[in-house]
Amino acid sequence: MPNKFFLIDTSAWILALRKNFAPALKERIDHVLRDNEVFTTGLIVLELLGGVKTELEYKRLKSRLDALDSIATDDTLWQNACELAFHLRRKGVTVPNTDILIAACAIHTKATLIHADKHFDSIANHSSLKVESFV
Repeated sequence: MPNKFFLIDTSAWILALRKNFAPALKERIDHVLRDNEVFTTGLIVLELLGGVKTELEYKRLKSRLDALDSIATDDTLWQNACELAFHLRRKGVTVPNTDILIAACAIHTKATLIHADKHFDSIANHSSLKVESFV
Protein backbone atom coordinates (compact mmCIF):
# COMPACT_ATOMS: atom_id res chain seq x y z
CA MET A 1 0.00 0.00 0.00
CA PRO A 2 1.30 3.48 -0.78
CA ASN A 3 2.20 5.79 2.09
CA LYS A 4 -0.49 8.29 1.13
CA PHE A 5 -3.65 7.19 -0.58
CA PHE A 6 -7.19 8.33 -1.09
CA LEU A 7 -10.73 7.07 -0.94
CA ILE A 8 -13.08 8.99 -3.22
CA ASP A 9 -16.65 9.25 -2.00
CA THR A 10 -19.61 8.82 -4.33
CA SER A 11 -20.44 12.53 -3.99
CA ALA A 12 -17.05 13.47 -5.47
CA TRP A 13 -17.15 10.84 -8.21
CA ILE A 14 -20.57 12.02 -9.36
CA LEU A 15 -19.44 15.63 -9.70
CA ALA A 16 -16.16 14.66 -11.36
CA LEU A 17 -17.87 12.40 -13.91
CA ARG A 18 -20.15 15.18 -15.16
CA LYS A 19 -18.96 17.00 -18.26
CA ASN A 20 -17.54 20.47 -17.64
CA PHE A 21 -18.61 20.44 -14.02
CA ALA A 22 -16.47 20.93 -10.90
CA PRO A 23 -13.16 21.29 -12.79
CA ALA A 24 -11.02 21.58 -9.62
CA LEU A 25 -12.47 18.35 -8.25
CA LYS A 26 -12.07 16.57 -11.58
CA GLU A 27 -8.45 17.71 -11.79
CA ARG A 28 -7.73 16.49 -8.26
CA ILE A 29 -9.26 13.08 -8.92
CA ASP A 30 -7.40 12.79 -12.23
CA HIS A 31 -4.15 13.57 -10.38
CA VAL A 32 -4.58 10.91 -7.68
CA LEU A 33 -5.74 8.38 -10.29
CA ARG A 34 -2.59 9.01 -12.37
CA ASP A 35 -0.48 8.41 -9.26
CA ASN A 36 -2.30 5.11 -8.51
CA GLU A 37 -3.23 6.38 -5.09
CA VAL A 38 -6.98 5.70 -5.19
CA PHE A 39 -8.87 2.97 -3.39
CA THR A 40 -12.56 2.25 -3.36
CA THR A 41 -14.97 0.16 -1.32
CA GLY A 42 -18.01 -1.93 -2.17
CA LEU A 43 -20.53 0.62 -0.91
CA ILE A 44 -19.16 3.38 -3.15
CA VAL A 45 -19.13 1.01 -6.14
CA LEU A 46 -22.75 0.04 -5.38
CA GLU A 47 -23.84 3.67 -5.16
CA LEU A 48 -22.10 4.58 -8.41
CA LEU A 49 -23.10 1.58 -10.52
CA GLY A 50 -26.64 1.60 -9.16
CA GLY A 51 -27.07 5.12 -10.49
CA VAL A 52 -25.92 4.74 -14.10
CA LYS A 53 -28.50 5.03 -16.85
CA THR A 54 -27.35 2.71 -19.62
CA GLU A 55 -25.71 -0.68 -20.03
CA LEU A 56 -22.78 0.94 -21.83
CA GLU A 57 -22.22 3.43 -18.98
CA TYR A 58 -22.44 0.57 -16.50
CA LYS A 59 -19.82 -1.53 -18.30
CA ARG A 60 -17.48 1.42 -18.82
CA LEU A 61 -17.65 2.62 -15.22
CA LYS A 62 -17.48 -0.90 -13.78
CA SER A 63 -14.31 -1.56 -15.76
CA ARG A 64 -12.69 1.59 -14.36
CA LEU A 65 -13.77 0.87 -10.79
CA ASP A 66 -12.64 -2.77 -11.02
CA ALA A 67 -9.12 -1.49 -11.74
CA LEU A 68 -8.94 0.12 -8.28
CA ASP A 69 -7.89 -1.72 -5.14
CA SER A 70 -10.83 -2.20 -2.81
CA ILE A 71 -11.01 -1.77 0.96
CA ALA A 72 -12.70 -4.89 2.32
CA THR A 73 -15.55 -4.38 4.75
CA ASP A 74 -14.74 -7.22 7.11
CA ASP A 75 -16.02 -7.69 10.68
CA THR A 76 -13.30 -5.45 12.11
CA LEU A 77 -14.31 -2.62 9.82
CA TRP A 78 -17.98 -3.03 10.71
CA GLN A 79 -17.07 -2.92 14.40
CA ASN A 80 -15.05 0.26 13.78
CA ALA A 81 -18.04 1.78 12.01
CA CYS A 82 -20.32 0.91 14.94
CA GLU A 83 -17.91 2.52 17.41
CA LEU A 84 -17.59 5.61 15.22
CA ALA A 85 -21.39 5.97 15.00
CA PHE A 86 -21.70 5.54 18.76
CA HIS A 87 -19.05 8.16 19.55
CA LEU A 88 -20.42 10.64 17.00
CA ARG A 89 -23.94 10.32 18.43
CA ARG A 90 -22.58 11.03 21.93
CA LYS A 91 -21.13 14.25 20.50
CA GLY A 92 -24.47 15.19 18.92
CA VAL A 93 -23.40 14.34 15.36
CA THR A 94 -25.97 12.38 13.37
CA VAL A 95 -25.08 11.34 9.83
CA PRO A 96 -26.29 8.57 7.50
CA ASN A 97 -24.92 5.12 8.27
CA THR A 98 -23.61 4.85 4.70
CA ASP A 99 -21.37 7.83 5.40
CA ILE A 100 -20.28 6.28 8.70
CA LEU A 101 -19.19 3.12 6.89
CA ILE A 102 -17.30 5.05 4.21
CA ALA A 103 -15.60 7.19 6.86
CA ALA A 104 -14.68 4.05 8.82
CA CYS A 105 -13.06 2.61 5.66
CA ALA A 106 -10.94 5.73 5.26
CA ILE A 107 -10.00 5.88 8.94
CA HIS A 108 -9.16 2.17 9.09
CA THR A 109 -6.79 2.40 6.11
CA LYS A 110 -5.51 5.91 6.95
CA ALA A 111 -6.76 7.16 3.59
CA THR A 112 -7.75 10.75 2.97
CA LEU A 113 -11.40 10.94 1.91
CA ILE A 114 -12.07 13.18 -1.09
CA HIS A 115 -15.71 14.23 -0.93
CA ALA A 116 -18.43 16.77 -1.70
CA ASP A 117 -20.73 15.88 1.20
CA LYS A 118 -20.96 18.06 4.32
CA HIS A 119 -21.49 15.00 6.54
CA PHE A 120 -17.86 14.01 6.14
CA ASP A 121 -16.68 17.41 7.35
CA SER A 122 -18.77 16.85 10.49
CA ILE A 123 -17.29 13.41 10.99
CA ALA A 124 -13.76 14.78 10.48
CA ASN A 125 -14.36 17.46 13.11
CA HIS A 126 -15.04 14.76 15.71
CA SER A 127 -12.76 11.88 14.68
CA SER A 128 -9.44 11.04 13.07
CA LEU A 129 -10.94 11.12 9.56
CA LYS A 130 -8.75 13.06 7.12
CA VAL A 131 -10.65 14.79 4.34
CA GLU A 132 -10.27 16.90 1.24
CA SER A 133 -13.57 18.72 1.05
CA PHE A 134 -15.10 20.03 -2.17
CA VAL A 135 -18.37 21.09 -0.52
